[in-house]
Amino acid sequence: MIEIATLLIIVQVIIVFGMIVFVHELGHFLAAKYVGVGVERFSLGFGPKIFGKQVGDTEYMICAIPLGGYVKMVGEEVGEDAPPADIAKSFSHKPLPGRFLIVSAGALFNLISAVIVFTVLFVSFGIHVPLDVPRIGGVLPNLPAAKAGLEKGDEVLSVAGTPVTTWKDMAGKIEQSKGEAMLLVVKKAKDGSTVELTVQPESRDDPVNGGKKFAIGIGADSQLESVSLGRAVSLAFQETWMWSKLICQNLLMLVTGNASPKELGGPILIFQEAGRQAKLGLDYLLRFAAIINVNLAIFNLLPIPILDGGHLLFFTIEAILGRPPSLRARELALRLGFFAILTLIVFVMYNDIARIVTG
Repeated sequence: MIEIATLLIIVQVIIVFGMIVFVHELGHFLAAKYVGVGVERFSLGFGPKIFGKQVGDTEYMICAIPLGGYVKMVGEEVGEDAPPADIAKSFSHKPLPGRFLIVSAGALFNLISAVIVFTVLFVSFGIHVPLDVPRIGGVLPNLPAAKAGLEKGDEVLSVAGTPVTTWKDMAGKIEQSKGEAMLLVVKKAKDGSTVELTVQPESRDDPVNGGKKFAIGIGADSQLESVSLGRAVSLAFQETWMWSKLICQNLLMLVTGNASPKELGGPILIFQEAGRQAKLGLDYLLRFAAIINVNLAIFNLLPIPILDGGHLLFFTIEAILGRPPSLRARELALRLGFFAILTLIVFVMYNDIARIVTG
């Protein structure tokens, strides 16, 4: 029997993902209305309809498979001929700038949503200001620090035989290692004992400053500090930009072979992580929701036919050539795009299941 606390977490996660999908589709919907394109259907989810209501010319639906959503517009399908009475509100008959706006609005709304969620988070809970002491505030899993046995709250007393009294000193020593194994003297938080641990820094992407740096996968201890609304908005834009860069860097690493495809996660992993964040508290869940908004925006802008980015690619070609790609070329590209996305879904689902089986 499911406990009430677990049930509440499941409900929170479903609401969060439902809102993220809703925001994305709302962007398409409002842009279509603004441009004058008719909307036949606004759906959260795919598959069999659970609930539906016709309001004006649009049917609003909730469907059984909660893995996305869609907005069905008049004349949007490749090769679809709109009836003469509908040509004025047909997507394919609208000027190129209007179509570009409609397709890009979903990702734009997700990015705006991320800024809003980060702003609410910072105003409501404050921001974590790092303390310049060599005390560990967090340890990332499967990285050198975690493998060596470092834990949250541990205090680093010396690095490679040199005493350290500030976080800056410690981070500098780790950076200077150039990847060589080094001895840390650590005061353990759990019992106050002093131990020696050997850790080997790894070259990692620096999401803040760009480029590479040697690190062991730890974060500084911090304290919460309240911020004004103006400061929160500024920080929210910075945070959204930082995560956008980091996600793009990770995608580039996958494409260039510098990261393993086995690291990709699918719906199961995302829902599991959302559940873990919900258990930690509302502030953690809000941060996770903002990051997923950024992820969804960037993923949808990938130039893969069937995704929003694929349609934007078609529009770019149309702008350059002065005419849209041929119907046959678009149909072939959409089939290939569908196959690519289906293959990706199967692959990440396999990764998710393999993680569960292997623990």
